[in-house]
Parts: sequence; C-alpha cells; structure tokens
Amino acid sequence: MTALLVDLVLLVLAIEAALLCVRHARTGRGPAPRELAGLLGAGVFLTLAVRFAVAGLSLPWIGCSLALAGLAHLADLRRRL
Repeated sequence: MTALLVDLVLLVLAIEAALLCVRHARTGRGPAPRELAGLLGAGVFLTLAVRFAVAGLSLPWIGCSLALAGLAHLADLRRRL
C-alpha cells in the first residue's frame, strides 16, 4: 500500500511539471521549465529515495537518489541566488 502511495506522489509530480510547462508555453506566465528543473528534480529524487526504501532496494540506490536530490537542490539555490 505504501509503495502505491509513493507512486501516486510521483505521478502527481509528473502531472504538475507537465501542466506548468504547458501553461508557460501557451501564456508565458508562471515559472519557465528551466526554473522548475531544480525544484521538481529535488522533490522527485527525494520521493524516489522513499520509493526505493519501501521497495527494499539496497542502500546505494537510496544514497544515489538522495545525492541527486541534494545536487538538484543546490542547483536550484544557485539559480535563485
């Protein structure tokens, strides 16, 4: 059941990203896809780390996902500052 909920969160993140990109392409309003990459990337990688842990994958998979989340977060912070 937990894995299904985590998969649902990943699906919602993907739909959110797609809708924001389409909105920006059509209206020019809202964040540009480049601005979303770091923010959504960090969220996706954190969620994947949870998914990997729930699935019982080994620590390197979880650690790699957490490291990528951290890098995405740092890239987003660098872009904002």
